[in-house]
Amino acid sequence: MKLHELKPAEGSRSSRKRVGRGIGSGTGKTAGKGHKGQNARSGGGVRPGFEGGQNPLFRRLPKRGFTNINRKEYAIVNVDTLNRFEDGTEITPELLIETGVVSNEKAGIKILGNGSLEKKLTVKAHKFSGSAKEAIEAAGGQTEVV
Repeated sequence: MKLHELKPAEGSRSSRKRVGRGIGSGTGKTAGKGHKGQNARSGGGVRPGFEGGQNPLFRRLPKRGFTNINRKEYAIVNVDTLNRFEDGTEITPELLIETGVVSNEKAGIKILGNGSLEKKLTVKAHKFSGSAKEAIEAAGGQTEVV
């Protein structure tokens, strides 16, 4: 294939609809807007969610809950994920990001106790669950809150 043979995919390009350009165009006279009414006017139409004056859905439904503005979202790592590291490694948030275990630190790293740990590791993180702390210490490692 050469540059001059390139063509867009079939049906991906269509010409602009030119409205109000005579009876033969199919969109002449009223230009596809029907006869009069709010939608035929310049700048006319209604806002999204408007139901013609009927109480709209978003007002009919009850309000539930709230969003806590102080919520902290932690990047979670299970202890079985830590088996990929060598014995005696000091695991820090920087090392976890560098090795691709977590892509985004968020508000911090939290170690959870899902799975089992076979390596003796020193783990430094922002938070630990109770079971994760037990699992790390049972494997002969240490935990340290950063």
